Amino acid sequence: MPALIEDYALVGDGHTAALISRDGSVDWLCWPRFDSAACFAALLGAPEHGSWQLAPASEVQTSRRCYRDGTLVLETDYETAEGAVTVIDFMPPGNGWSELVRIVIGRRGRVPMHMSLTLRFDYGFSVPWVTRLTHGNGIRAVVGPDMAVLRTDVELHGENMHTVADFTVSEGERIPFTLAYSSSHQRMPPATDPFSALARTENHWRDWTARCEVKGRYAAPIMRSLITLKALAYAPTGGIVAAPTTSLPELLGGTRNWDYRYCWLRDATITLLALMRCGYYDEARAWRSWLERALAGSPAQVQIMYGLAGERRLPESEIDWLPGYLGAKPVRIGNMAVGQLQLDVYGEVMNALHLARVGGLHTNESVWAVQRVMLDHLETIWQEPDEGLWEVRSGRRHFTFSKVMTWVAFDRAVKSAEKFKLDGPVAHWRELRDTIHADVCRHGFNPERNAFTQVYGGDDLDASLLLVPLVGFLPPDDPRVASTVAAIERTLLRDGLVVRYHTSEVDDGLPPGEGTFLACSFWFVDNLMLQGRVDEAHAMYERLVGLANDVGLLAEEYDPRVKRFTGNFPQAFSHVALVHTGLNLMRHEQEMTHATGHPRNGSQSKESGNAA
Repeated sequence: MPALIEDYALVGDGHTAALISRDGSVDWLCWPRFDSAACFAALLGAPEHGSWQLAPASEVQTSRRCYRDGTLVLETDYETAEGAVTVIDFMPPGNGWSELVRIVIGRRGRVPMHMSLTLRFDYGFSVPWVTRLTHGNGIRAVVGPDMAVLRTDVELHGENMHTVADFTVSEGERIPFTLAYSSSHQRMPPATDPFSALARTENHWRDWTARCEVKGRYAAPIMRSLITLKALAYAPTGGIVAAPTTSLPELLGGTRNWDYRYCWLRDATITLLALMRCGYYDEARAWRSWLERALAGSPAQVQIMYGLAGERRLPESEIDWLPGYLGAKPVRIGNMAVGQLQLDVYGEVMNALHLARVGGLHTNESVWAVQRVMLDHLETIWQEPDEGLWEVRSGRRHFTFSKVMTWVAFDRAVKSAEKFKLDGPVAHWRELRDTIHADVCRHGFNPERNAFTQVYGGDDLDASLLLVPLVGFLPPDDPRVASTVAAIERTLLRDGLVVRYHTSEVDDGLPPGEGTFLACSFWFVDNLMLQGRVDEAHAMYERLVGLANDVGLLAEEYDPRVKRFTGNFPQAFSHVALVHTGLNLMRHEQEMTHATGHPRNGSQSKESGNAA
């Protein structure tokens, strides 16, 4: 049985990431990229589908874990009757190959330890051929295109298709294990000093976090979220994945199980904004270059999501040999949503590129040319129905939020052209912007419900409409905004947290039931603040931050009925919302107390602090 979702921690190297449980088991790792086939897939099955256990052999009395300050280096402390031991887990960035390092450190007494390595490539399907290394102690595992090499100082032996080791660690003793990946047709990755790698990895992360100037009461959870977001960026291309996992269910035991190991334009742009607000413009430049390459070609072929290097074909299939997380099937690889029309992504991309310019990122003429072509295409399709932000599988509709974001696209184009003297049909864009605004107000607002509704002419509410004031479509004191927020508060709050919409009432093409979508709750906090309910906003934000697990990570959703995380993990959308809302709350405090005479936290202006 896999651990609870909230019992996992993350380590990564900018190419891929591993999930490690509280009891020391690596249950998920895709090599060599985030979207490659997993060699450890126990998360979606059992240890036999691939795992790497390293923990005390005897009963653990207590355990605690944390990341070393300002890093993605994980430390887990175990107390046993025989003594105390610490396991350090990390993945060194910039090696030239990907490697997971685990170091056992004796702190007190003599602690018996057990290691069990079960490599199963291709999502638990392929058992590798394992041989001993001719030089040094370790093994080499090969199957098809994949090779992994385990090196350690302890004696290894094979046991029922596993590689195991039993050893004892004494106080002050350090015992390393390194597992490196390479293509099987290439040379083995060279042996490296794991302790030097640890120092390099710590320095890498602390150099990165030192560039952040976030100050205030929420600086710690914001910084941890920024590290997590950085870990979800694919370093070679600048693409940002929505999550490093696939098929963790939105409802425990359910079928809402999706592959999130790809680059959604929406998720990537809001991640970019969070990083920019905190001063991380190198990531913004890398993402903008990725975007320019991904979007190159016909504007009619713009997709909502791409592969890590801009791949366009991401066919969805099901893996029948994996039983799924706690039996939640199907296990999906790829994502059928790649072919959907989601009009909101145009607004998110235009908003992000505008705010990048506002923040001082050098204007790239070729990017503006791509934006203009996208706007030309958007003009021809904005009146069409789409699948919307939530990627429904029940057919296209006129989603109100989608139309709002098409307004954002033309609004930000006008602002960029005016502010930065960029060429374009600005007067025409203004007319389109006004036309879309009137259309949304006429068809998206239901006078009987006294609220904006999910679709034109509909009755159902949708938490995405909490973004209407955050993107500047209407001011927060507009009566239609206030009444919409009030209606969402009455209707979509579940145990004090916000659901996206009522899946039992809205036909989205899937069986009903899911947890509360954490990003929606953060959007609600922003609205509380804008309405002057500041104490309530801080209280709800602190509750949301308190839902993070012991190492500060959030999943996509939280089910308050069973008090469990659901959905893919860790989720960029949730961490981005935590960052934006925390910065907004702290900025509001600074403005109210006049603690500073200039914007802080990397925000160049109120405009650049836009949460959407």
